[in-house]
Amino acid sequence: MEKEENINKNTDQNLDKESENSEINEVNDNHNEVTKDQDQNTPETSEEKIIKLEDKLARTFAEMENQRRRFEKERDEAYEYGGFAFAKEALNLIDNLERSKQILENDESLKNSDALKKALEHFDIIYKDLISVFSKNNIQLIKCLNEKLDPNFHQAMIEIEDNEKEPGTIVQEIQKGFTIKDRLLRPSLVGVSKKSDNGTKKNPKIEENSETK
Repeated sequence: MEKEENINKNTDQNLDKESENSEINEVNDNHNEVTKDQDQNTPETSEEKIIKLEDKLARTFAEMENQRRRFEKERDEAYEYGGFAFAKEALNLIDNLERSKQILENDESLKNSDALKKALEHFDIIYKDLISVFSKNNIQLIKCLNEKLDPNFHQAMIEIEDNEKEPGTIVQEIQKGFTIKDRLLRPSLVGVSKKSDNGTKKNPKIEENSETK
């Protein structure tokens, strides 16, 4: 009986402690909520308001500066490259002129005739005038022949066997390429050199001599 009474006393004491702890926690929570509300309701000082306004002004000025720079960049690009599409279409004049010239040169009935010579002279004059107009508007020919292939300006269409040139050297210009200022208008279509199969094969006699040595 004494043991049971002691157990009941201990349980009662534990329950009393738990209730006291819960009440203390509730008081602490209420106190924290009150302090939060007080912090939120406390008016901002003039210094804090000034700091916030300065931050907003700084952000606004930064956005305005970024917009100004974007506008200036777009304006400059429109001024410098506004005729990009027109210039690209104008290159067809060069292509058609060269095609017409080749057709006349390959016409057997006109070979070695005075009419062909005069026509070719006129074609050359027109071609030079077109290139002059292009260069005045910052449209430049891309150098090709005997240059190393540059994928930024050249597009290889065929490979041509040539043991005298280093592989990747441009040996034929299929279509002229142009740039406008620092932009590519269209790449040059070219043929590049490669070593022939016969040139890369080793002489079997030389191999035999080297093995015997």
